[in-house]
Amino acid sequence: MDISKQLEIEFSLKPYQVENTIKLIDDGNTIPFIARYRKEATGSLDDQILRELFERLGYLRNFEEQKEKIIASITEQELMTDEILASIEAAKTMTELEDIYRPFRPKRKTRASVAKAKGLQGLADSIFEQKENSPLPEELAKDYLNEEVETIEDALQGARDIIAEAVSDDAKGRKLLRYAIKKSGIISAKGAKEDLGVYEMYKEYSEPVSKIARHRVLAINRGEKEGFLKVGIEYDKELAVDILVNLHKKNGSPCSEQVYEAIDDAYTRLIFPSIEREIRNELTDSANESSIKVFGENTRQLLMQPPVKGRVTIGLDPGYRTGCKVAVVDETGKVLDTGVIYPAPPHQNIEGAKKTIKNFVEKYGVTLFAIGNGTASHETEVFAAETIKEIGKNIEYMVVSEAGASVYSASKLAAEEFPQFDVSLRSAVSIARRLQDPLAELVKIDPKAIGVGQYQHDMPQKELNSALDGVVEDCVNSVGVDLNTASPQLLSRVAGVTSAIAKNIVSFREENGSFKSRNQLLKVSKLGPKAFEQCAGFLRVAESDNVFDNTAVHPESYQAAKELLKLCSVSDDDIRKGNIAMLSAKVKIDGTSALAAKLGIGEPTLKDIVSELSKPGRDPRDELPQPMLRSDVMGIEDLKEGMQLKGTVRNVIDFGAFVDIGVHQDGLVHISQITNRYIKHPSEVLKVGDIVDVWVIGVDINKK
Repeated sequence: MDISKQLEIEFSLKPYQVENTIKLIDDGNTIPFIARYRKEATGSLDDQILRELFERLGYLRNFEEQKEKIIASITEQELMTDEILASIEAAKTMTELEDIYRPFRPKRKTRASVAKAKGLQGLADSIFEQKENSPLPEELAKDYLNEEVETIEDALQGARDIIAEAVSDDAKGRKLLRYAIKKSGIISAKGAKEDLGVYEMYKEYSEPVSKIARHRVLAINRGEKEGFLKVGIEYDKELAVDILVNLHKKNGSPCSEQVYEAIDDAYTRLIFPSIEREIRNELTDSANESSIKVFGENTRQLLMQPPVKGRVTIGLDPGYRTGCKVAVVDETGKVLDTGVIYPAPPHQNIEGAKKTIKNFVEKYGVTLFAIGNGTASHETEVFAAETIKEIGKNIEYMVVSEAGASVYSASKLAAEEFPQFDVSLRSAVSIARRLQDPLAELVKIDPKAIGVGQYQHDMPQKELNSALDGVVEDCVNSVGVDLNTASPQLLSRVAGVTSAIAKNIVSFREENGSFKSRNQLLKVSKLGPKAFEQCAGFLRVAESDNVFDNTAVHPESYQAAKELLKLCSVSDDDIRKGNIAMLSAKVKIDGTSALAAKLGIGEPTLKDIVSELSKPGRDPRDELPQPMLRSDVMGIEDLKEGMQLKGTVRNVIDFGAFVDIGVHQDGLVHISQITNRYIKHPSEVLKVGDIVDVWVIGVDINKK
């Protein structure tokens, strides 16, 4: 297979894009670096396409490697023919390859191998040949009786076992059956217990294999795994056997009936269980792939939520018996104070709690509350809204997802960051910081624990981790990282920076003070020229005398950027003050193509430089709609059908979206109610963090 050609076709790309991307990947460049700083080479492919291409490249290379191993194995057995070699070369999927190799694969002990060991291969061959003038099978069998084969029936049974395995190993028959069962098979689920709980809808359930929704595949898989359901695929056996009969049975031979019995046995005992397993695995793989994609996209949107900057914030981690933990953090996330209040049952010391919060607000100039959405969240929200009213200042609050906060609080990382605080106080700090800068805080947590997916615990963890790590890496690098304030966890997500290098950067900072330029990175232990090339453009140094160090302009383009400023009569100070009218005018007059040629750089690089110089130190998240803050509270019992409300999308899944409208329980918008046009998936219309108008069409208080 010409892998480059295959990738061109699959991704609808030009030859140079694929060839250059493969070379850049093979040379050890990171995806964020290629996406941002090698646009001329790739034709401006974005990070998501590059990751998909990278994964597919790995798959195709493994596929070709597998082909070579199979060719070597069959050749070693001295069984290779031109026909077999051609079919291997023509195979397009791993399943096709496995089908071709099946007859040659070293087998464990089977009924057929036992029969062969007893010397019955010749009998099987004679029967399977089905000559019209053949003697009766019973007559043929007499020549094969021995100490191990005592009766004619034993001999015929052994021959049928050998024929059944040959039928099962036939690639053409398996391919036809696989297609037929995929097209017309039925997947069914039946209850395995009296009380099925959440799986009640699958008590007597069936649906065509070709139409089952991916989230239902994952649901019945989980029900089966937990012992609530029995799941299988059904297909008309007569139709299936007919397909094999047409391939293998000849009419008019005394041996044909023996072959028919062997075919029937091959289908029932060998082929159908194997194909059923294959199809269910395919359905699961497809469902997993889709869910991982949705999970990744949701995680991307969550991490890219706009930060709420410049506000002293109180983080509230609600609780009943142990109270609500309070942490006050300044505009940069530094902890100013902590405490515990008891506004909820069983203590319900509301006045004492109000006094503590009012003191914190007065003392530190708090203007924002972040409330965790866990246990006692609603009571804490009611308390916060009342306290805000009494204070009478411009204070707002937002209920923040606690997903993963407890994981972080109990981690070694949190213990190192806050050795003086107990677990719950660390959680309150994390909740406050999540509102101030979601990306910087959430990178400290395993992305799976963020809670914006479906069935994430059932998915293949290696693939899920790889996909989510890629999303986190892309988000961190697209935003950029402040070299002088970033945590080791944030730094380790920067392209080219390993965990060890991230710790070395922080150690260097602690020993030598703030970085004054990007070039100082080369003094950091283990950070060599290649790592510098990959990471430098993503690290910002606001304290640098070089204005480019606080932008995404890469050091390799500094000379071109200087010449551009000179051509446009723009100084570094003009850039710092935002006086770039001359720059924009010059680019417009000369045209990007001519100007890029004059500077010896590509047009995409020129456009990126101009964009960066127009807003040094910019945060792309600032251009997104700000999160919705509240100052009053409602309960689910306040909702009435027909009400129109504003809400924030918290999760997007296959069958709809969950929207926070400020009543503690997120409301479900079913996919059929999202928009008045047909959509295949809610993600076509919605993403996590979107602020939307919703209408209440039903409320079930008991089910919440």
